[in-house]
Amino acid sequence: MKLTIITGLTALAALGFMIELLRRRQLQEKYAILWLGVSLVVLPLGFFPTLADTVAKAIGVASGVSLVLFLGIVFLLLVCVHLSWEVSRLEEETRTLAEDIALIRAERERSNDQR
Repeated sequence: MKLTIITGLTALAALGFMIELLRRRQLQEKYAILWLGVSLVVLPLGFFPTLADTVAKAIGVASGVSLVLFLGIVFLLLVCVHLSWEVSRLEEETRTLAEDIALIRAERERSNDQR
């Protein structure tokens, strides 16, 4: 019973924390939606732990714990892939901007030398 209460309260705290970060504009909406979704999925599982077992049996998984663990691992892998993609995109954008700045500086120096 204590774990049920702790899990539910943790989900509520995470939900409140995400809303506060979003309100302060410290978290982009696309990430906030993701974590709000996770909180909204964990919340009922926290207060109704037998729900995971019911869903697991309905889809043919041995236990609710196995299902939740598997889905958590898949979710974290997807987050890692997405963040890797974001980092790659930002590195490319940074390289392009650095090249543009170098070209602008070189052109400015050429203009100053011609005077």
